[in-house]
Amino acid sequence: MMLAMKTFPCFLVVCALLCSAAARSQNKDASVRRDWPAWGGGPENMHYSPLAQINRSNVKKLATAWTFDTAEQGGLQTSPLIVDDVLYGITPTQKIFALDAATGKLLWKFDSGINGTQPDRGLAYWSSGKDKRILVGVMNFVYALDTATGKPIPAFGQDGRIDLRRDLGRDAEKQSIALTSPGVVYKDLIIVGGRNPETLPAPPGDVRAYDVRSGKLRWAFHTIPHDGEFGRDTWPAGAWKTSGAANNWAGMAVDQQRGIAFVPTGSAAFDFYGADRIGDDLFANSLIALNSETGERIWHFQGVKHDLWDRDFPSAPVLFTLKRDGKDVDAVAQTTKQGFVYVFERATGKPLFPIEYHKYPASTIPAEIAASEQPLPTKPAPYARQLLTEEMLTNRTPEVHQWAVEQFRKSRSEGQFVPFSVGKDTVIFPGFDGGAEWGGPAIDPETAMIYINSNEMAWMAGLAENTGSSGAKATYMSQCSVCHGDKMAGSPPAIPSLIGIAGRLAPDQITATIKSGKGRMPGFPNLSGEQLLTLVDFLANGESKELSSIGPELLGMKYRFLGYRRFLDPDGYPAIAPPWGTLNAINLSTGEYAWRINLGEFPELAAQGMKNTGTENYGGPIVTAGGLLFIGATSFDKKFRAFDKSTGELLWETALPFAGNATPATYEVNGRQYVVIAAGGGKDLKSASGGVYVAFALPKQ
Repeated sequence: MMLAMKTFPCFLVVCALLCSAAARSQNKDASVRRDWPAWGGGPENMHYSPLAQINRSNVKKLATAWTFDTAEQGGLQTSPLIVDDVLYGITPTQKIFALDAATGKLLWKFDSGINGTQPDRGLAYWSSGKDKRILVGVMNFVYALDTATGKPIPAFGQDGRIDLRRDLGRDAEKQSIALTSPGVVYKDLIIVGGRNPETLPAPPGDVRAYDVRSGKLRWAFHTIPHDGEFGRDTWPAGAWKTSGAANNWAGMAVDQQRGIAFVPTGSAAFDFYGADRIGDDLFANSLIALNSETGERIWHFQGVKHDLWDRDFPSAPVLFTLKRDGKDVDAVAQTTKQGFVYVFERATGKPLFPIEYHKYPASTIPAEIAASEQPLPTKPAPYARQLLTEEMLTNRTPEVHQWAVEQFRKSRSEGQFVPFSVGKDTVIFPGFDGGAEWGGPAIDPETAMIYINSNEMAWMAGLAENTGSSGAKATYMSQCSVCHGDKMAGSPPAIPSLIGIAGRLAPDQITATIKSGKGRMPGFPNLSGEQLLTLVDFLANGESKELSSIGPELLGMKYRFLGYRRFLDPDGYPAIAPPWGTLNAINLSTGEYAWRINLGEFPELAAQGMKNTGTENYGGPIVTAGGLLFIGATSFDKKFRAFDKSTGELLWETALPFAGNATPATYEVNGRQYVVIAAGGGKDLKSASGGVYVAFALPKQ
């Protein structure tokens, strides 16, 4: 007894030392990032956390720690921020809120009075001493909010906000732009892009930097070069005055040490017919390295020349370090809708895997001149199939297989970069939604392994000649049919059918949607007066009244796109054989795959024995030092999953209240690690949509 009494204090000391060592081992040092202070986890956008409390050995014990229901419908694509134990998020209608990150208790909510109808995928955070701000887009405005109160900071812009329709050199009231992906912060600047229409008229896709404190414009980079600027010779003379888009809608990454902003861009308007923009069209479809202080171009790479296929760079790039010849090389990786990942030396733009230029067919459309060649990397191999053949069609049932064969034989399937034609559909594979999409990849900085979730869907597309009439139907064909198609059928669920819309929406609701947009549909402020009234009448009643000269002239094109059409079987399932969605792990030091698995399934097909098919997936993964990869994304099974990042083995999964079409985040509060995801759904028409944030943690000891 006396011996035990004497050794007990020593036992306590030893335990304390062991616990202290374990804590140091887990958290390494005080500089370990325990917050999630930027979209993608940090300015480098790696989707990575050094936290390891939740790991391979205990992830099966994860349970719901708290939920926060926004009590709104409409779906969520937001990745929240977590700074100093506070979580900042966005509701489906773009109200901004702050929660206690440990409990989910609401601290404040900001309502701008604007009904947000566009996707809003994240926020930005800036601080200097006691001045701490959330910078967030609400439709065409950027607000600066006090992190303590949620109130707009009056000195920023006009009454706490700036209007992105301004500073573009065009009539601000007629511009359609929304900040769907958050800006990036560099020193005292917030650098932003924006989402623009894909039809004309559309504003130019200028990349702009504003002073974080005052909201004043500090610099602008013209993605459609003005006279005398680099790249102007890749466009027709004066194109910068009338053309539009070539915009950054997918987000950016910033090398804080070098002061370089990496900006991916999308296609120029009109997306599918470019006779008015003959040339390569710099800086559309490009990855641009800009001086963050001045906006000057350092280097660029154009991934698609004279884009005719809506092949935007769909996600923010990722900054990381890889090994090459035994040396560390700072690199930037960019994923694509086509299913490729490009890797460049960060400072110079030198490709780290060879890029080859391949020849492609000429366009058969009068006045159109397609680019004769396009660049593709030799490594890594594509993470999506590149050519749809008859042998790859669905075998779900003999009947749907025969249907798919008949449809396929009516179309043209020749792989990438085949210009559209009139009178015959062209297969786009992978489809207009990727390959990779806006959720973006994750990179493990310890291994230079990149994790990419990918869609494997075929779409059909074609062109038709415009009639040149001035009626409401012509307005519809010019501005609306690019998405909803000639027959208003759309491509549900992403692009709803307009058939019978009068039974679902009142005329004033249709008008509001046209003006402001909704979901992936941009607003059309260029339509007003009689043009707008007759278009609403046409949508509701099918009438086509001739227009007088009231209202602005529409910049119609000689050929129109016949609409986004997924290649789905009569039951609504993909008309190709699985996989329909995948998750891929690629070692970027070598360009070789570590593993690849199917991601997601249709519950009703799984119940019939057709499991693990993969499905469409939106929202990216995150990876942690605990050996885990977390991802929601799957649109139909509503699952949130954790995989072993080394092998792809499924270690844990749970059902969410709605599909988690958003990128998760992870953070630590008071020594406890949490993983949170926004669950809102909206991609599956058979299921309801909402807006619930769900946080998971290990049980308290």
